[in-house]
Amino acid sequence: MSRMQTGQKVTFRILRGEGDSLKEVDYHVEAETGWVVLDAVLNIQATQAPDLSVRWNCKAAKCGSCSAEVNGKPRLMCKTRLDDIDTSQPVVVHPIKSFPHVKDLVADVKWNYEVNKRITPFTPAKDADFTYYQEDVDRVQEFRKCIECFLCQNVCHILRNHEAHSRFAGPRFFVRVAGLEMHPMDTADRTQFLDQEAGVFLCNITKCCTHVCPEDIHITDNAIIPLKERVIDRKYDPLQWLVRKVTGKK
Repeated sequence: MSRMQTGQKVTFRILRGEGDSLKEVDYHVEAETGWVVLDAVLNIQATQAPDLSVRWNCKAAKCGSCSAEVNGKPRLMCKTRLDDIDTSQPVVVHPIKSFPHVKDLVADVKWNYEVNKRITPFTPAKDADFTYYQEDVDRVQEFRKCIECFLCQNVCHILRNHEAHSRFAGPRFFVRVAGLEMHPMDTADRTQFLDQEAGVFLCNITKCCTHVCPEDIHITDNAIIPLKERVIDRKYDPLQWLVRKVTGKK
């Protein structure tokens, strides 16, 4: 892609409206060098469409608020440079599609927070030795980078195409559970939640969630697959079953 020059005219095709009254509206802006999509959307809001609804906060790719679909791909608008997309055609901006639409570029993501409430929190033993080694930090640090942009939730076909919100927690919450389950001080057993409520085995490892993560978390390889293995070990490994039976420990 050629470098965006100040004054270059770019057309943005933005989904507008709410309920059944939805339509794409074209806006023409004179972009500036270094602009990201969010710059253009805020310029449109300031100069052409003051009633345009859009969520944003930090503009530094750390709050996760400005999630949208740019030319059909889930992205953070503040991290999507105009230099990196084809501006010879209209740049199409829609809200994320796996959650109920509110207005314009805003979707209702509160379902995610309801899922989060069902996860057993960090549960250390009462007499836990809180000596923490670097390898322990390295193991779970990746999962703590999540900014809850919910792009992984949006692109996951189990939620997006099959609308299985009632029986599938989604990639973001497998990341959260992985961070808890792999913590050396944690003692809770979330096996039943993963298997029965979160539906971890509905995931068929397409890695689409990993591809859209702005924090480069290896969601599939480092969170989902190990969690599947953990559930299988705890439920079906005869040696572990015998140890639990004899010792009474989970």
